Amino acid sequence: MTYWEAPWGCPPDGNQQLLDEARFWVQIMREHALFIQLGLPGCDTELIRGAQAFAERFQRLEEMLDEAVGIGPELLTELRQAVREFVQYKQRLLRASVQCQLGGGLFPLLIDHITREAVRFLNRLEREQPITNPGFQELTQEEVFWLRIMKEHLEFIIHLLDPSERALINTAEDLKNRVATLLETARDLNSMSRAQPATFPTLGRFSEEVLSTIVMERDFKAAAYELALNCQVLSIVPTPLLLDHVRREADRALEEISALLNNTLTR
Repeated sequence: MTYWEAPWGCPPDGNQQLLDEARFWVQIMREHALFIQLGLPGCDTELIRGAQAFAERFQRLEEMLDEAVGIGPELLTELRQAVREFVQYKQRLLRASVQCQLGGGLFPLLIDHITREAVRFLNRLEREQPITNPGFQELTQEEVFWLRIMKEHLEFIIHLLDPSERALINTAEDLKNRVATLLETARDLNSMSRAQPATFPTLGRFSEEVLSTIVMERDFKAAAYELALNCQVLSIVPTPLLLDHVRREADRALEEISALLNNTLTR
């Protein structure tokens, strides 16, 4: 948001932005804990109890954030501690998984994926204030982060669909290939942006393509969620909530990339 787009001509309130981000990511963290519970082997009661404890902890934080008008020091400290401990828990799972010491249905890449999201949230909490005057490098970093997340979502969906769901798998494969190509280009443009060009017209065109592709992926996820909710798709998706979860992350990607794009275009 630019100065002139802010309410009453005032610059954006950093604490309100942090509150908005915390509300989004705390819900995501709570759902991560649920998905971990569903994917762990039933015999691993210690890890299951740990995931349940995190789900309950983030549920309480979610309720606190819903009532909050801002994030004070005490709440900020509690958020940081909860997310920091959740990152450590996820890293423990990942170590066990890659060392062939964890059974169940959690892909190692899925654990790594949700760990990266938690680390991103923790970094935002540690920084407190949003980056002022973000430029081309911040925009391309955002695109690299979200395009990797979007690509992996599609890979997970493909592996959870029944092989007989050929049309859905083909659609997901086509989207995944398109997103993967954009991800490689985003990494190239991020490298180029380090030269600190005064203008970067190609990046504007590329970013519009990124947004339109994420819209397509978001719509695919929304359709898949409705199919799962109505028992109209064959899969081993553990709960339709997983598909709604990734759809909401696509919406968040659109929001964050659009905001940075608008900022760079109005500089």
